[in-house]
Amino acid sequence: MTQGRPWTRRLAVTAVSASALVALAAPANAATTTTSTAAAAEDVGYATWQTDCQAVMDQALPYLKQRIAAAKPGEKQAIVFDIDNTTLETDFGFSWPQPANKPVLDVAEYAQEHGVSLFFVTARPGLIYLPTEYNLEHDGYEVSGLYVRGLLDLFKEVAAYKTAQRVDIENKGYTIIANVGNSATDLSGGHAEKTYKLPDYDGQLS
Repeated sequence: MTQGRPWTRRLAVTAVSASALVALAAPANAATTTTSTAAAAEDVGYATWQTDCQAVMDQALPYLKQRIAAAKPGEKQAIVFDIDNTTLETDFGFSWPQPANKPVLDVAEYAQEHGVSLFFVTARPGLIYLPTEYNLEHDGYEVSGLYVRGLLDLFKEVAAYKTAQRVDIENKGYTIIANVGNSATDLSGGHAEKTYKLPDYDGQLS
């Protein structure tokens, strides 16, 4: 397990590349954003990152408990998550499968245990759809839908691409009660009742 690692990771190091993942694994609309108060730093320790993530999820969970309890009859509730450094610990080590970001997993498990569907919208290319799906499910996420970028999506701005995927989820009859990510591009564009932003330390964390 990577939790509790004492070492510090330099954020200039890039995330696991798509090719590395493949090699390792054959197999409404008005959003309220909650942000971390941690200052940007050249070096961010794992423990600091986990503390900052936990602070955001500590704000998200009470809302989700209340919103889930207030579901209308027949309402299909969903949460949309980013993947890299949101649901998975992409930039903190290179083990496979990548470990879950525990503060986020804890919230996701509560939601899925109470009938909420989990959707994952990522800028990862379609080439690694299966390894990504396997990784999420291995870590305990119940994947109701996984959106990756196809060839045409590579020419779209990330924010526009991700917004379009949330629209698609809504078109399938879901109410997106929360959207969780670590970048503004994960959260902008609406189509979620609430948004929760995890730390990216002024863009230093991918």
